[in-house]
Formats: sequence, structure tokens, C-alpha cells
Amino acid sequence: MISTFFDHELKAFWRSKNTGKSIAVKVVMGILIFILFLYVLALGLFMDKIVAAMSPNEDLTVAFCGIVLVYFLGDLLMRLQLQELPTLKVQPYLHLPVKRNSVVGYLALTALLSFFNLWPIIIFGPFILKIILPASGAVTTIVFIVSIIALSIFNNYLALYIKRKANLNGWIFLMAGAVLTLATCGDYVWHLYSLKAISYLFFGNLIIKPYLVLLPLVLSVAMYYVNFYYLKGNLYLEELSSKKDVIRKSSTEIPFLNRFGNIGDLVANEVKLILRNKRPRSALIMGLFFMFYGLIFYTNPKIGEGFKVFVGMFMTGIFIINYGQFMFSWQAGHFDGLLVSKIKFTDFLKAKYLLFTIVSTVAFILTTPYVYFGWRTVLIHFVMYLWNLGINTTIVLYFANRNYKRIDLSKGASFNWEGVGASQLLLSFPLILFPYLIYLPFKYLGYTNAGLAVLAIIGVAFIITRDFWIKKLEADFYTKRFKIAEGFRNK
Repeated sequence: MISTFFDHELKAFWRSKNTGKSIAVKVVMGILIFILFLYVLALGLFMDKIVAAMSPNEDLTVAFCGIVLVYFLGDLLMRLQLQELPTLKVQPYLHLPVKRNSVVGYLALTALLSFFNLWPIIIFGPFILKIILPASGAVTTIVFIVSIIALSIFNNYLALYIKRKANLNGWIFLMAGAVLTLATCGDYVWHLYSLKAISYLFFGNLIIKPYLVLLPLVLSVAMYYVNFYYLKGNLYLEELSSKKDVIRKSSTEIPFLNRFGNIGDLVANEVKLILRNKRPRSALIMGLFFMFYGLIFYTNPKIGEGFKVFVGMFMTGIFIINYGQFMFSWQAGHFDGLLVSKIKFTDFLKAKYLLFTIVSTVAFILTTPYVYFGWRTVLIHFVMYLWNLGINTTIVLYFANRNYKRIDLSKGASFNWEGVGASQLLLSFPLILFPYLIYLPFKYLGYTNAGLAVLAIIGVAFIITRDFWIKKLEADFYTKRFKIAEGFRNK
């Protein structure tokens, strides 16, 4: 049956209208993956020298046993961001005499066809053969290789399980990221424990107690069956849809938006769009992760105030930049319906402004703990928050009228360039350059406070005159709406 499913997927690929485009994308991706493979292979071949350079005073085997667990923590984080869920259009099979175990088994087994499962073998395999095999013998070598493979499989199914659960509830993804972050900080920031010591506790004992290999084997098999039964339990379309309806309704019925009438309804619908689809949801989640962006720069005393302008704009406006650069492509699938609906485009634009205002306000509040680096840091954040609400929202919506590339909401964000065009490249220049064109002359003249004040005044001026800019954007849209719609129809 598995061969039948595979044959059906091949036929669906070759019969698709976008076969040529898909092949071109896969060729480019294949080249990039091959180059990455060469780098990983080089890392594996020279792993013994790298470990010796990193831990010159430690035995190679001891140092190696201490980094394996650290690698798999990083591997899990990368999988959560980059690994795609294996897909199969199951609807045509559910009314046929096809065993559900076969459908679920195919989805579970094809999940193993990931390059992430190959990397640990390439990275650690040469070291095990060169160092552990001569020192500890064939049995220990086999036990190490089996443990590495089993942990990779465990990570594979754990990441897929978290991502599938996150499709129903986005908070699960954030909780998983928070757990990984806390686990890392517990060692490298707060020094509560040592991940290297925990790693050595298992892999060091694996040399003298080979039966410990059963632990990663049991974990990998258990995680496989957790995925298997979760998929099997959600293979009934009516049950899956009813679960989604309950969860999504509770997460998007926002009483606060009721006071805005039709505009609030449009914002609520956009919130649903973000939470229900992979790529826009990833834009929101990445925005939350970038709230830690300031820790990278503010801890460096060499960073000047001029760079804080950029960091403040980035942290308080990351959602405007990350999500707004693909406006109106998020609505590409139903854009024709919007054109013929009773919705006024003025309200549509006001809803975009309101969404950006709400998210940027939350982002500014989340950055207030940076007061630790001084009240002036929070002041700069507030100035750039006003700039984002006034200038950057208007710039983003101006370029939205020049974006003609559609986006498939069901696709993930990793290695996905769908919807990316010249407008995204052009958009980056005014977003980055405009605040500096105003601020830097004041800075070089020694009037930094005046520079910040002018930025704030311009931002507030654009906020006050927002209705005027909305009318200009609306008039601009009506001259380009048919071209936008035609671009969105091209799949």
C-alpha cells in the first residue's frame, strides 16, 4: 500500500500545472542542500580535530560524550523551525476500503525521509569510527551509532508532534521554544547545571554499559507511536474540524474588537487567518522571538545610540515589517471575493492599521524591561514605536499596492520564497533609511535629543493625519486593483 501512495504522489506531482516551476525550485533546493551536505561532511571528517581544539585539556572521548546531548537540543530547535510536516491528501482515501493504519503508517514513515536525520550520522559517524572504534571495540561503536540514530528519530517525531499540536494551538509552539530556551539558559546563563555533564552521564556510561542503548531505542519507538496514534485519532475530518472550531473560536473572539464595528470584525478575521495558517503564524511567532533582539546588542557597551534607533524600530515594528511585507498576498486566495464584496476598502485599510497598532503596542510593552539598560533606551523604543505606527505602516501599505505575487497559506515558512518579489527588496530601503536620514544630521551636529524629537513629531503627525493617507492609499489601490487580482490568480 505504501508503494501505491508513493505512486499516487508522483502522478499528482507530474500532472500538476506547476510541474515546471516545482522542478526548478527543487533543483535549486537540491544544489543548496548538496552544498550544505559538503559542509556537514567536512565537519564530520574533522570532528576529532575540532573537539581537540575546543577541549585541549580533556580526553577526546570524554569531550565528545559531553557535546552529543547539546547537539540534539540544537537539532530539536532547528527541526521546529525548518522541518516540514509530511503531507498526503487523505480525503480521497477515507471513503475507500483503505485501512487507516496504512494511511497513517505512510505519513509516519515518510517523516523519516528528512535530511535532519542524516546529519547526526555524517557529523558523528567519522569520529566514532576514528576514535571510539580503536579504543573501545566494535560493540561500543555499534552501540554509539545506534544511540545516535535512535535519538535522531526521537527528535524527528517529537518535533513533528509539537508542530502538529501547534497547528491546533499556537501557544504549544511558544511553550516548546520557551522550554528549550530555559534549558539552554539554565546552563550557559544561570549555571544551574551542566548539559555537558548530563550528556557524559549517559554516553560516558554507554561505553561500559552497552545495554543503556535500550533507553534511546525505547524513547524513539515510543515517540513514533505517540505520533502514529495522534494522527490516527485525528484522521476523521469531522472530528478534526470540530476541534479546530472550538479552539480557534476561543482564541479569536476578542471583545476588545467589538467596539470597532466592521473594522474590528475584519481585524478578528485577520487574527484567525494568522493563527490558522502556517506561514503568517510563523511571522507572528518570529516577531515574539525577536523581542530578545536587544539582548544581543545592548549588552555590548560599544553599541552607540544611533544603532539603538534601528534596534528599537526593529523590535517594536518587527510584525509590521515581517508580516506587512506580504500585504495583500495573505488574502490572495479570496482576493476576488473581497473586490466584489460590500466591504469598503477604506475599512479594509483601517483594519490593517488597527492590527499593526495593536501588535506594535504589545511589542512595545514587551520591550519595556529593557529599562534595565536605562530609561533612555525605553524612550528610544517609544519614539520608534510612534515612527512605526505613523510612517512604517503607511510605507508597508503603499508597497502592498505594488505586490502582485500570491502566497499559499498552507505552506510553511522555511525555504519558502513564494510571494517574494521586487517590492520586498524595495520596501527594505525606506524602512531602514528614512529614520536615519532624519536622525543622523542631528546626531552629527550634537543634538541627539532634537533628532529623537523630530522622529517622534513626524510619527505623531502621520498618526493624526491617518485618514488623509488612507484616502491616498485607497485611490492608489483602485488604479492597480485589477493588476493585483490578476497576479494573485497565477498559481
